[in-house]
Amino acid sequence: MSTTFDEDVEAEKASPPTKRQKRAARIADAASGGIRSILVKLLLLGIVDAIAVYAILVLALSQEWLVLAVVVGVTALVNWIYFSRRTLPAKYLTPGVIFLVLFQVFVLVYTGYVAFTNYGTGHNGTKEQAVSSLMAASLERVPDSPTYQVTVVDQLGTLGLLVTAPDGEASLGTNDQPLQQVDPSDVENGKAVAVDGWTTLQFSDVIARTSEITELAVPFSDDPNDGAIRTPDGSSGYLYTSNLEYDEAAGTMTDLSTGTVYSDTGTGAFTAEDGTEILPGWQITVGFDNFVRAVTDSRLAGPLVYVTLWTFAFALISVATTFFLGLFLAIVFNDMRMKGRRYYRVAMIIPYAIPSFLSALVWAGMMNESFGFINQVIFGGASIPWLTDPWMAKLSVLIVNLWLGFPYMFLICTGALQSIPEDVNEASTVDGASAWQTFRHIKLPLLLVSVAPLLIASFAFNFNNFNVIYMLTNGGPRDTGAPIPVGFTDILISMVYKVAFTGQTRDYGLAAAYSIIIFIVVAVISIIAFRRTKSLEEIN
Repeated sequence: MSTTFDEDVEAEKASPPTKRQKRAARIADAASGGIRSILVKLLLLGIVDAIAVYAILVLALSQEWLVLAVVVGVTALVNWIYFSRRTLPAKYLTPGVIFLVLFQVFVLVYTGYVAFTNYGTGHNGTKEQAVSSLMAASLERVPDSPTYQVTVVDQLGTLGLLVTAPDGEASLGTNDQPLQQVDPSDVENGKAVAVDGWTTLQFSDVIARTSEITELAVPFSDDPNDGAIRTPDGSSGYLYTSNLEYDEAAGTMTDLSTGTVYSDTGTGAFTAEDGTEILPGWQITVGFDNFVRAVTDSRLAGPLVYVTLWTFAFALISVATTFFLGLFLAIVFNDMRMKGRRYYRVAMIIPYAIPSFLSALVWAGMMNESFGFINQVIFGGASIPWLTDPWMAKLSVLIVNLWLGFPYMFLICTGALQSIPEDVNEASTVDGASAWQTFRHIKLPLLLVSVAPLLIASFAFNFNNFNVIYMLTNGGPRDTGAPIPVGFTDILISMVYKVAFTGQTRDYGLAAAYSIIIFIVVAVISIIAFRRTKSLEEIN
């Protein structure tokens, strides 16, 4: 006798839920949460929204509309995901995706963007910012300038001047925004002292921020040639005009004192006919110029060649020495006949447990030529230039990196050896193989199956091992003949750091180009090495 559909539904409702259904219900209840979970969710979302609102205000003031739209969109999406009951998987994926985009994708994309620009010292902003900076740097007070009454105001850390002209008209401006007429919210004795949306600085605050206030140069109008208002004391302002005259239509900057005309020739700076540039300039897209300059510039070619060779040598020697020392110790301490093996193993791990930058600093002190422990105690007062001679410094770096790296190889080799079945030893012994033959033809190939990918990862790590180089030698001893601040123990990553962040000129575009080249080199080597290691899997 067949049942109707309604009867089947009623029967399913009457039947007790299965274990899977109960588990699913518990997960759904936990995801939706009780009162406590809802309160925690509201608190966290409130913090996120508060940060987003602050970011939106800052971005609106700086007119970064694209970034502002992204912030608004992401904030709205996050709120929808966590207030919706239909987006359970997204609630777990969203934090990871956001952090991945912020700390991985954005960094890679921005590095790639910088590599195709002239971003660096003297080329940090836009052309409008460069013009304003040049005009402000050459300002001189107009002799017959009227006195403007000023009030210093603040908005989210940005200082501005509330200016009252002799005719009583009130205007407000900042370093980046020219004076705009406003309606003051408070006037005392004909002087505007407050305006909506801005905080008026008290006398004590003005004194505390005197250096910032005296550097303020508020453009008088949209035309930079009209000059700017500056104040020496935070209460009175005067008109200053520049020794430079900017012609926006012609794209030229004229020095009024000498008559020299500087033109925009497409290099990101105003340039005279004799090639002289006035800085700051502005950021422009230069295409592949940074990549071409990185490998063809005669001044950079010499340092780049020996730094690249040393980088490969450092990475290869470090991997080889740490692996073979770690493997040797793993074999020794894996022998069941040795007593106290666990204590020896703990002692082997100590260098790995100490932060590498601290160990490098300790080694730098011990290797000091004048008063280091090694020279004074071990070698009886010798003057061995561990860190000041180019070749000895390289040897020192390798020794310290061996000290830091062998415990890791010791751990992974110990685990790999213990995973090899004991039957292998018994079978090889029965076949008459010696201990060396067993290790070479059986154990080592089996060991490399699991260890080879880690060796590739170790090579990639040492190829960019910034810590040990920077903390031990800082890349030194310095190559005084190089046009960039590079030393004989610098590897590519430390050289990139010095190109970007040290010296009088900092070339972020060139450093980003080097970073991309390093990434490509490591990626190609890793891909080739991983393909090679696939042949080892046939052993299993």
